[in-house]
Amino acid sequence: MEAVELFAKGGFVMYLLLISSIAVAAIGIERFRFYNYAAHDSENFLSALKERLKNQQAGELLSFCNRENSCVGLIAAAGVKAAVADENVELALNIAYDEEAMRLRARLNYLSMIVTLAPLLGLLGTISGMIESFNIFSIQAGQPLAITGGIGEALIATATGLCVSIFALIVHTYFAQKLDENLTELDKTVNIVLAYLGGQHETP
Repeated sequence: MEAVELFAKGGFVMYLLLISSIAVAAIGIERFRFYNYAAHDSENFLSALKERLKNQQAGELLSFCNRENSCVGLIAAAGVKAAVADENVELALNIAYDEEAMRLRARLNYLSMIVTLAPLLGLLGTISGMIESFNIFSIQAGQPLAITGGIGEALIATATGLCVSIFALIVHTYFAQKLDENLTELDKTVNIVLAYLGGQHETP
């Protein structure tokens, strides 16, 4: 049986499952690109940042941080900018951290939702198909193939829902790990900047 025929026999929920699988793929591509940007050469940047914090003025540090196109660069720049402006460095770092952490967590909840939603949609399609099969069987008494064939077709929705859920779970788990790694880099950046600038430019 061809894929198009299987899709058609799965019922209306197959369209919802198709949309869900496309959403998982789209979110996966977008998050992959963003996490690559977020973690761009962060280890080398943090090593260079430590040395520059020891030896350079805040104005030169700000220029260096602004050249780093990553989340850690944005957080470091926020702390150094606060130091230059004689503002609360810790507060500036916390605000920048929260903003970047929110960007890192974006859309992962949708993946988690699809992991749960896809099997439920498949089950809904199967139940709907089985109800239709029993109706056919009650009308066409003495034809057991009518019900067995109908149930077989209805189970297509459940199988598809499970496949979409497994796909979403794998993608979500991968990016949950990437999220932890990026948040660790953000924590390192905050701690490094605070260690050198935290007590120098704070408002009472």
